[in-house]
Order: sequence, then C-alpha cells, then structure tokens
Amino acid sequence: MRNDRWIVVFAFTVLCLFLQACAPLPPSVDKEETHHLPPAADTASARYTRAEVDQHQHQSGFRLLTLSTNALLSRVALADHAKHSIDLQYYIFANDMTGHLMMQHLLAAADRGVRVRILIDDNNFTDTDHLFEGLNSHPNIKVRLFNPLQTRDPSMLSRAAQFMLDWRRLNRRMHNKSFIVDNSVAIIGGRNIGDPYFDAGSDTHFRDLDVVAIGPVVQQASDAFDAYWNCDAAYPLKSLTSANEAAQSLDRTRQILKDKVRAFAQSDYAQAVMDELPDGPTADRRGAWFWGVAELVADQPEKIETSHDVPALRIGPKLKAMVDGAQHEILATTPYFIPGDEGTKHLTAIVQRGVSVKILTNSLASTDETAAHAGYVHYRKDLIEGGVQLFELRPSAGQSQASTALGKSSGISLHAKTIVVDNRLVFIGSLNMDQRSKLLNTEMGVIVDSPGLAKAIADFFYTATAPTNAYQVTMDPGSHHLVWRASDNGKDVIHQSEPDASTKRRAEVSFLRLLPIDGLL
Repeated sequence: MRNDRWIVVFAFTVLCLFLQACAPLPPSVDKEETHHLPPAADTASARYTRAEVDQHQHQSGFRLLTLSTNALLSRVALADHAKHSIDLQYYIFANDMTGHLMMQHLLAAADRGVRVRILIDDNNFTDTDHLFEGLNSHPNIKVRLFNPLQTRDPSMLSRAAQFMLDWRRLNRRMHNKSFIVDNSVAIIGGRNIGDPYFDAGSDTHFRDLDVVAIGPVVQQASDAFDAYWNCDAAYPLKSLTSANEAAQSLDRTRQILKDKVRAFAQSDYAQAVMDELPDGPTADRRGAWFWGVAELVADQPEKIETSHDVPALRIGPKLKAMVDGAQHEILATTPYFIPGDEGTKHLTAIVQRGVSVKILTNSLASTDETAAHAGYVHYRKDLIEGGVQLFELRPSAGQSQASTALGKSSGISLHAKTIVVDNRLVFIGSLNMDQRSKLLNTEMGVIVDSPGLAKAIADFFYTATAPTNAYQVTMDPGSHHLVWRASDNGKDVIHQSEPDASTKRRAEVSFLRLLPIDGLL
C-alpha cells in the first residue's frame, strides 16, 4: 500500500510537470519597440573617443582584452562612466560573484538616469530570475529574455519536460555577446558574464578574448542589438512572470546586491584583481588602439525560426569568404571544433593550395563539454592527414597565459573564438567552429582588417600553442596512430593516448561518439 501511494504521487508529479511544460508562451506580447540612442557627445569619454576616431577616418579602433580581470574591470568602468545608455546582450549572465558585481554597477547607472536594456538568452537564466525581476522594476531598466521557456520553474525535471515537448524551438539559442555604452564604446568577443570568464571561481577558468571597440563598428553593433531587442523572440520579463513574482521589490534587490558586493570587496579575488593591476589601481591599463576597417557581423534573429539552412541569415558565408581568401596562413582558435565532413574537406583543400592552417582547441582534459569533444574526434585523423595542424590546450597551461587571479583552479579551459588570416584579417566573436554555431544558435563578431590587431591575437595563439601550454596532435609515421607531443621541464614528451584525461571522461567520449549527434553539437 505504501508503494502504491508513492506510485500515485510520482504519477501525479509527472502529470503536473507535463501539463506545466505544455503551457504556451504569451501569444501576443505588448512590448514597446525601442532603439539605440544617438552617440553621447557631452562627456569626457565621448570627446576622447571622437578625437581618436577623427584621426582614423572610416576606421574603428580596438583594444584586446586578454587578461580576464582586465575584461571584468573594463565592463565595470564602462558602466560607471555611462551617461545615456547601456545595452547588454549575453548568452549567460550568472548568479555569482561577478554577475552580482555587474548588476550592482548597472543599477547604479540606472540611478544616475542611464537607460539600461538587458537581453539574455533564457537557457541559463532561471537562477537569476528574482534579481532581474527587481532590476526590471526600476524605471530605467528593461529586461527581455530571448526564446524563453514556457514556465519559470527552475527544476531540472520541468526544464527537461519543456525541452522534450518543444525541442525544435528550445534547441535554438542566442549565443551573442555584446556590451554597448552610449552608442560610443562596445565590448565584443567570447566572454559571458560569470565567474569562470573572469578567473573568479575555484573551478574551471576560461581563457578567452574580447575587444573594446570605438568608431563606426559601434553603430553597427547597436543596430544588431536593436534587431534582437525588437524581434518576436525577445519577450519582456514582466510578460513571463506572475504578479507575485513581479512584486520582488527593487529595495530588496538593492539590499541583496549591496550585501553581495560588500562580500566581493572583502574577497581574496578582489584583492588579487587589484594586485594584478600594473603599479596599483591608478595605473593606465588601457594599452594601444589597433585601427582598421571593420564590419560587425551578426546572424539574423530569424535564424532560429527556420527548419533548414538559410545562408542569408547567418554570418558563415562571410567567414568562409575571409578564409577562402587566405594566401599564406590561417590561425583559428575555437573551444569546440566539429567541422563536419564538409568543413574537413574545405580546410584540407585550403592546405592543398599551400596555405598553412593551424587550429587551437580544447583537449579532452581541458574541455568543459565532453560531448563536443566526442564530435571532434570523428574528424581529427582526417584533418591531420590532410595537413591541418592541430593543437589542444593543456589543462595546466602556463600561468603567464592564464593569469589566474586566485592563483589556483581545477583547470584551464579554452573559450576564445578567433580567426587570423595572413597576419592582417581578424575575426573575434561568439562563434564556435561547430555545427551548433553554424546552424542552430545565433552568433556575432567583428571582422577587422588590422595588422596590429592580427599580431596581438597571433601572439595569444602562439603563446597558447607553445609545447608547455598545448599538445600538438600528430600522426606516428610507423603505426599511423595519433600521438600528442608536448614539453615538460624542458624535455619533449609524447603521449600515445588522450593525455591527462580521467577514465570517466574517456568512457563518456567512447559512448558519446557512437551517437549520431554531431548536428546538435
């Protein structure tokens, strides 16, 4: 009898979850269409950027954010100096230390009268619902969710049920990343908002790259943001929450964030960030501008609505044209590398016409996505036999490259997404070299014609692919098996199988590679 009751309870729970997952999205959302404001003209920073841009007609300027801590402080500084508007678009805005810090600075900007628009993909949003509901009640802050789930229940069972019942729609995500202030300055690249992207956690630390941008490309970034902000898939947060949930008071959110930021200020991480600044907190950390003609490229938001590939809606054709024009060398960095049969043939054909192709991706030991690695291994041997040079990041990549603020982590993982062609053309953005980025998710980035920026990103690539930081995967000429070459303590080391990977990870990949899931990765 006792078991019968549990069966009834279980069946009732499953039924409730099923009915909840079937709840439709609001059929018609009453939302105001808004657009970016004109570039600020009455601020010191605006006058500075205008003076710089005026010296480089029709070009945009870029500063590379290599250090994770500098990437965080740059966002904080931009928010603190904003006068008119802040527009943010991210795949992840985490409920953690650096996420709370950014929320606090966005709230402070709104209190000064700055209009703040926040667009977040809903796939990773539910943990922060309560805080964003409070922020959304501020008259100067508006929050929208891209392609939201039907309900706000954060439980794994509910989310799994919703994905099962609405797979085709919910499998398509907004992976874009941009931070635009006063329509004058933007940060574009690979980082989301969260501790792993700024070396603030004790677990994985992502090696990533962003650029601070000024000039004509910022207007293009603002236009792209508006297209997503006003599209049908962007839902105002207030349309997805009940009256009770929306009652989360702004005062309560203020207090929560105040407490969180106070704890942050007293943390070892905050001190480590200050210690990493050259010559203390007042030093000039800005570095040089790299100038060049630039184009902001972004998938159209309608990409998620199509059931088949529509090249006109995505940035892939422009990137293909960029690499097809290579005469000497291509350096590509991608955390997840699943080229597919077509991509493998394309890259090896480029090698056959005399172009050096070098690709840095994660090793099995460093990746945060074993499923992506399982997709990658299908093509590794064909790529190497075709002349593509493959490098896989080691989880213990040198601290000079990592610059881990806390000085410790369970591992380093690659998250940067860049392409350098012939030491001149650069792509930096959110796009991974996999089928998910190509066909399912929306992506964005910038293409820049700048030898200076190309050299800076190439320096990152060559540091990351040094034998102390990465394995070069090659073919043993005798056995025709793959080997992993590296250097430890000045001595060459050769591994006969995936190095530094746990038995559990090896087993996961062995199982996952049997599944026909490349198109989902």
